[in-house]
Amino acid sequence: MLGKRYVFSSFAILCVMIFFSAYAADNWPNWRGPTYNGVAPTGNPPTTWSETENIKWKVAMPGESSSTPIVWGDKMFIQVAVPQKGPETEAAPEPEPEEREGRRRRGGMTTGKTTTPYSFNLMCLDRNSGELIWERTAAESVPHEGHHPTSTYAPFSAVTDGELIWASFGSQGLFCYDLDGNKKWDTELIEHRMRNSFGEGSSPALVGDLIVILMDHEGDSRIAAFNKDTGQQVWESERQEPSNWTTPVPVRVGDQLQVIVNATNHVRGYDAATGETIWTATGQTLNVIPTPLLGFGNVYCTSGFRGAAFQAIKLGATGDLTDSDAIVWEVDRDTPYVASPLLYDDKVYFLSGTKASLSCHNAKTGEEYYAAQRLNGLRTIYASPLGAGGHVYIADRSGTVM
Repeated sequence: MLGKRYVFSSFAILCVMIFFSAYAADNWPNWRGPTYNGVAPTGNPPTTWSETENIKWKVAMPGESSSTPIVWGDKMFIQVAVPQKGPETEAAPEPEPEEREGRRRRGGMTTGKTTTPYSFNLMCLDRNSGELIWERTAAESVPHEGHHPTSTYAPFSAVTDGELIWASFGSQGLFCYDLDGNKKWDTELIEHRMRNSFGEGSSPALVGDLIVILMDHEGDSRIAAFNKDTGQQVWESERQEPSNWTTPVPVRVGDQLQVIVNATNHVRGYDAATGETIWTATGQTLNVIPTPLLGFGNVYCTSGFRGAAFQAIKLGATGDLTDSDAIVWEVDRDTPYVASPLLYDDKVYFLSGTKASLSCHNAKTGEEYYAAQRLNGLRTIYASPLGAGGHVYIADRSGTVM
């Protein structure tokens, strides 16, 4: 763990000098990075920084965003939602007494439905200077519902293959640009009606020649795949799932490319070519947010709302894997609500709920190294841990990094 911390609170992108200079030959092309596990394999970031030390640049950003920037070459991309006028909102309906008490217990507030039009933008910045290279408005509309006050209307992260970049704005649609900002195609997606109007959040996944979009909500949930070059829908599968906020991950199992999705009712492995379900496993909780990890022939899935679950599932089997030998190991306490876990070397790191408490297990055997270790100096944590240069980096909602 790090002994010094840096705090910043404004909506800005901050470039840590040593990280980006050492990692210039590689890229961060999607949510959770090139390995899908939160690791910068060749990164060598600093362990201390401040306004005057190890900061290459910092720039203020327009509007609001909880998107993770992605990087390809000398370009950095981030999604933002920019209000077109003053923040006029309709008050959220006053809940009944029992619902109000339930919201108080679980922190389930929302912003209320806005009447303000938003521009949903994709921005491209120069990786070396922070200078804006281009900004494109993908859609303009008044959002159909509010979001959790800790979120925004731009929680999604884009994905790129170095030639094209795909940005989902959920209910606003899926959009494709080249890296110079030329629009290639767009397609409509269903309108998401999220649990308690908590807002949307699942990012797109590049799976071979497909862009896969998860649409779990309080209506007819589904998962769909689109041709990455044309936007034509290739397949769509219905899902018996309530609202989830996780992101699909691709993995090759033998000769077959699969798409794995964590969720409340079932973890599922889909055939990437057809959308058919290959295997399922139960055991997760409500409101699944963390994205699965991949490694050692396993997929690692976790959730932590109104319960706790962490499962290491061996890849390669078919059918219902619940209570089978395919469940290599599992944990039923101190698992994360929002933050995705980190797989770094042969260790899995995960937080407890949204608390500053960290657990670490052997990824192969499940052996516990430590559980719910308090991270003094950090408070509420939504951000997912990162691994680089032999260190684990964790940021809380105030911007304090340990």
